Amino acid sequence: MRLNRNNNFYLCTMAKRNTITKQLILESLKNSKSALSQEILQKELGESVDRATIYRVLNSFCEDGIVHKILGDDGKFYFAFCINCSEKKHQHNHFHFKCLSCGNIECLPNEIDVKLPPGYQSVTFNGFISGYCKNCS
Repeated sequence: MRLNRNNNFYLCTMAKRNTITKQLILESLKNSKSALSQEILQKELGESVDRATIYRVLNSFCEDGIVHKILGDDGKFYFAFCINCSEKKHQHNHFHFKCLSCGNIECLPNEIDVKLPPGYQSVTFNGFISGYCKNCS
């Protein structure tokens, strides 16, 4: 699946086989204000989609640069729809915030520039903060 951006609308063209399940998962991720886990998606989609299919689709979306994966403080993976990425620049060096009250996990907007010692090269960054969001504090 590739994502083309025109006038801030997301048009999906499938490089791989398009299925109703992929579209349902993509719509759930796009419409969510929070990163979603496989369990959350399973509850939203019901018994019509099995757990293995959801994981397979989410990992495929990660490979295609449509979503990014977040390792939460509970050891679970959460998935967030990419908003500020282009096809050439797919970067997620930002912190993620989990509210201890409502449980929402969101991407914080500021990119982080981590200064590494000479000779080191960063490939991924996973920063996670727990606390209380603006609606719960």
